[in-house]
Amino acid sequence: MKDYIVNAITSCGSIRVIAASSTNLCEKAREIHDFSPTCAAAVGRALTAAAMIGSTLKGEEDTLTLQFKGNGPIGRVIAVSDNTATVKGYAGDPYVDLPLKKNGHLDVGGAVGKQGYLSVIRDFGMKEPYVGQVDLVTGEIAEDLTYYYAKSEQLPSAVALGVIVDTDLSVKSAGGFIIQLLPGAMDEDIDRVEKAIAEIGEVPRLIEQGKTPRDIVEMLLDGYEIEFFDEMEPKYECDCSKDRMAKALISLGKDELRQMIEEDGKAEVCCQFCNAKHLFSKEELEELEKSSR
Repeated sequence: MKDYIVNAITSCGSIRVIAASSTNLCEKAREIHDFSPTCAAAVGRALTAAAMIGSTLKGEEDTLTLQFKGNGPIGRVIAVSDNTATVKGYAGDPYVDLPLKKNGHLDVGGAVGKQGYLSVIRDFGMKEPYVGQVDLVTGEIAEDLTYYYAKSEQLPSAVALGVIVDTDLSVKSAGGFIIQLLPGAMDEDIDRVEKAIAEIGEVPRLIEQGKTPRDIVEMLLDGYEIEFFDEMEPKYECDCSKDRMAKALISLGKDELRQMIEEDGKAEVCCQFCNAKHLFSKEELEELEKSSR
């Protein structure tokens, strides 16, 4: 099944849902970074969330960055999306792996840590990006995003995210949903949403059973008239280039560039998002040094 995201709203305008299947993009991320199972789950959840939120961005140049920085051994978890749900991401330590929790689930919270912060950065091409930040609640990604919506955006929401890693360490299934109560929602809507969330089960298990994001929306909004819109295919793709890396080197300043030239006579810059290596010769570094002046 191909990955896809669907956005939907009840006809009465009281509830919005974004649902996603993201198995392929999570597996591509795992292959690129050689993630351990725990890291594959942590970054996969963050990428799925970023893709869903990114699908709501309006401008072609708009970007969203989720940064989870906890006190766990994984360090940072970063996920970036544009308005087409094209995502990229990485973990501070991609090889961290922990024993399974008592319920048999991967211990994402233990890897990320329960002390730290979640930053949500929306860049709309203005002078400064919009940054919202909250403390981590569990480090499990979904619960932290749920808390972010309530605390930072005052928007009652429930976020569900899941990644199942197979015995061969590949991503077997992945997906998630975000359901939000909009202004005008009644007590009856709250009760129905809470009941639906309690009964729906784990999203990657539903995807394993052949359920689509559209099916998941219909399960969550059973009994409502639903309007579907903005269906798109999320994908993992890095937009790094030698030109971008050159700009990063220029930003280091002429002193740092001069040191590279004198000590190594070359530079190799590795992209954190896709592990691509960009080589710069001594002559190229000298040209960059001139630009830095």
